[in-house]
Amino acid sequence: MTEQTRVLVVDDEPQILRALRIILRDAGFEVLQAGSVEEALDAAALRPPAAAIVDLVLPDGDGIEVTRSLRTWSKMPIIVLSAVGEEEEKVRALEAGADDYVTKPFGPRELVARLQAALRRADPGASEPVIAADGLAIDLAAHTVTVDGEEVHLTPIEYNLLRALALNRGRLLTHRSLLIDVWGPEYADDVQVLRVHIANLRRKIGPSYIRTDPGVGYRFAA
Repeated sequence: MTEQTRVLVVDDEPQILRALRIILRDAGFEVLQAGSVEEALDAAALRPPAAAIVDLVLPDGDGIEVTRSLRTWSKMPIIVLSAVGEEEEKVRALEAGADDYVTKPFGPRELVARLQAALRRADPGASEPVIAADGLAIDLAAHTVTVDGEEVHLTPIEYNLLRALALNRGRLLTHRSLLIDVWGPEYADDVQVLRVHIANLRRKIGPSYIRTDPGVGYRFAA
């Protein structure tokens, strides 16, 4: 990560802004600050950032409004910050276009790692013919999966589900987005179908690769 990588940070709490500024600057980022929806959108338009970290609750709106507005003109990674336990808000943020969701209080190293992972995913040159992680290898061209060198036989649905998760490595994907991506829009609300296939997939490749965010979705965590 270079020193020129600019990150927009949006939060109305001065102590949080100060902490984020220190964390990100120590990690080599340039920090662009804003304390409201209006300030955030103005700042992003004047000095377009490479990514944004946006608090959910703001004095003149919310982080979902910021996310939707940024998504009208930018594909930058967006991470939403908020308090623990707001599952419905987490889903709303992700469906509005956020790439990830981090709860407060957050660990500085985890936040930086999530941001760096989101920036890598946004790099158009980062496509991988083979996705490898912790003994698991997914050959996107050959449509094969191996664990510790042994081929694992997946159904087409299981493979497409694993592929969708792995291509978004580290990103939390909602139940709805996975169902639409893998099964189609007519299955958008059939969470039980998704849970059954996730269970089958974990049984075949091992339980450690797919992490559950209860009530929200799944992420490829290797």
